[in-house]
Amino acid sequence: MTTTPRTADGPRSAWTRLSDHLDENSEGYGPLRGTLGAGRIGMIWLAANLVVTTLLTGTLFVPGVSWPTALGMIVLGTLIGGAVLVLVGNMGTRTGLATMSLTKGSFGLRGSFLPVAANVVILMGWSWVQAMLAGVTVNFLVAQATGFSNPVLFSVLCQALVVALAVLGHEGIARVEPWLAVVILGIMAWVFTVAFTSYPVADFAALPAEPEAGWSSVAVLDVVIATAISWTVLSAEFNRLARRQSAGMIGSGTGYVLSTVAAMSLGATAIAYVVLDGGEAVGFDPTVLVAAFGAPLAVVVLLSVMATNTMVVYGMVSSVVNLTPSRRLRFLPTALVLGAVSVLGSTQLGLLDQFTEFLVLIGSLFIPVFAIMLVDYYVVQRGAYTADVLRGRGGRYWYRGGVNPAAVVVWVVGAASSLVLTYVLPSPVGATMPTFVLSAALYLGWALAAGRIVAGRPAQHHLSEAADGTATPDGTGGAGAAGTADEPEEAADAPR
Repeated sequence: MTTTPRTADGPRSAWTRLSDHLDENSEGYGPLRGTLGAGRIGMIWLAANLVVTTLLTGTLFVPGVSWPTALGMIVLGTLIGGAVLVLVGNMGTRTGLATMSLTKGSFGLRGSFLPVAANVVILMGWSWVQAMLAGVTVNFLVAQATGFSNPVLFSVLCQALVVALAVLGHEGIARVEPWLAVVILGIMAWVFTVAFTSYPVADFAALPAEPEAGWSSVAVLDVVIATAISWTVLSAEFNRLARRQSAGMIGSGTGYVLSTVAAMSLGATAIAYVVLDGGEAVGFDPTVLVAAFGAPLAVVVLLSVMATNTMVVYGMVSSVVNLTPSRRLRFLPTALVLGAVSVLGSTQLGLLDQFTEFLVLIGSLFIPVFAIMLVDYYVVQRGAYTADVLRGRGGRYWYRGGVNPAAVVVWVVGAASSLVLTYVLPSPVGATMPTFVLSAALYLGWALAAGRIVAGRPAQHHLSEAADGTATPDGTGGAGAAGTADEPEEAADAPR
């Protein structure tokens, strides 16, 4: 016979047991020692990015630009954005830290709250988009079968299920997602087969571009790079699971490039097929593709969106829970509050029409962040963060009251420049690359002027060693990585 666990004050409620379990198993900022090889890391990235949002992004480009141009820009943009993703991911492999935790090194122990907050906003936006796509798809199937149509209702129901899965079933979703990727690959192969057996490749290539749709090759390139940037917020989370740097870089580079090129190219090809078949090219609308290729594609859309959105919501909650390690928030109430916001947001279906602007916002906010992070880690810090990055206060990354003003200023200038180059003074080479170069140059210039560049080549120790006392803050090894006499607070984050 089972009994209800008891505490000193009596039996523990189901709420208490669930809350305690989630707190014990939620993701922290502490360093994690990876064990996976290149093949496993590649499969993680392949599974993560074979999602319908990536596929639907490809439907935005044709016939605004020609089909061959769209494919060329997809490949080029994926390689450029993927380089940033791989380099940030490698920081995770070398240190064991997650992406947003790594911002402590450049923005400061408290300044990192700013990019973390921006990340939560972006993840919330992704959760809304995913829920709407699932709801629209379910509504399409129900309307065809019964005549009943209420996409807002189905979006809310889908997001409510996502919140429940994020709280109760995210570990199971993570395990089943690679199998969903296999199913998606099969459906993708089938869609390509249908498209190219119905019309020859020459017909796709000859499809005339329609510049009045508002697209150009540069605009396509910017969106593709922004897609990579949107995934980079998770790059160190995935790549810190790698056993070696080579495994993380090869695995993430190969997995991300292959999955993105395949999924976006499929989207561009599928919408071109719709046009060749006499249909209307409506970008980022799953019902257009479902109408063209049938209900099996709708099932893939629904399963993919639900699985990905569950991990998005879980990651958003984990970011908020660990925002202030010294005063950690409880996971369950935080999940319910953020979940309620995500459900309410899923009712605003008109936001799907602004998906391109959403990607532009992601790029504007995070291209400067990653430029600053890469310059700070690889150039200013010479490829080594010390155990001070694990602290709650004090040490090398305390800067001024926990904030690096230079990083914040460069971030603001970079984000503003990206928006200006997109909407006010369009650049002939797009907004993403000039924004990255400008942000990196400004931060490097500050570091040189302030004498912040570390001399020599400091040894890089994985921070799981520093956190358990086997390396010191200066990277020389030994005990005592926690604090100093006038900064008594110990290392705020323990290794997972």
